[in-house]
Amino acid sequence: MSLRLLLGRVLRERVAGDDAKERAARIWGSDGPRWHSPDDVIWHVNGDAAMYAGGIRALLLQALHPAAMAGVAGHSGYRSDPWGRLQRTSEFIAMTTYGPIPDAEALIVRIRSVHDRVRGKTDDGTPYRASDPHLLAWVHIAETESFLTSFSHFGDRRLTRAERDAYVAAAAPVGEMLGAIDLPRTADDLRAALEAYRPELRASADARDTVEFILRTPPVPWPARLGYWMLAAGAIATLPVWAREELSLPTGRWFDRLVGLPLGRLSTRIVRWALKAEEAEVRRGPAERASTPG
Repeated sequence: MSLRLLLGRVLRERVAGDDAKERAARIWGSDGPRWHSPDDVIWHVNGDAAMYAGGIRALLLQALHPAAMAGVAGHSGYRSDPWGRLQRTSEFIAMTTYGPIPDAEALIVRIRSVHDRVRGKTDDGTPYRASDPHLLAWVHIAETESFLTSFSHFGDRRLTRAERDAYVAAAAPVGEMLGAIDLPRTADDLRAALEAYRPELRASADARDTVEFILRTPPVPWPARLGYWMLAAGAIATLPVWAREELSLPTGRWFDRLVGLPLGRLSTRIVRWALKAEEAEVRRGPAERASTPG
């Protein structure tokens, strides 16, 4: 096996789990209509290596909402099983983007059932429910904006304004099936929705603990940490300055120009190179028979 294929397989198994081949078979190899087709921009963006930096960025940004952070800290097991949480998130994105509609719908039903049971209080005693539409909207908005922003900086091509709007519109229905209401359908509306949450956002103790875990002591083997930190530097450089200030992360232009953005671009290219050979084997199935969204 070539070094390229080996690296790609290791990356995929870290993100998708030890049963990555079986999961891929369920997603790519099952017959049936899909919500998206290979001609849709979400099909391309969600499969690009820029998602690796985008995922780190989304976690950092989502941590700024005290209720979302309390739910993660209290119920997700992100410290005891960090790879399991990452793999479940990866499976959700892959299944709802590329999988057969019945399987995607069944996964959404299971997640909604979990959300119905998750509730508690934030660090200041404010009650929260994971099924709260307002909280679900925040998680979706932060995630979608992070994926789109990361692709804009590190993706394999530039998106037009119409493609950015199409991505936001394509991502919204799944968020609403999870319980969010009236999610943004354009990139401008997405940015406005993110801005509207700012009065609610702050770096709680749980948020700072999560940043410490994600950036300084990540659940990554030491030989792979340099690559991970390169992706993380790129993720930080694309965050809004106000979010970085709240999380005590670097904000200077020198960091963005000399460290964050160059390292983000380099590490994403390496990941893309490594995954390309692996994806040629994994993505065999009814991709070209995908249907338009229902």
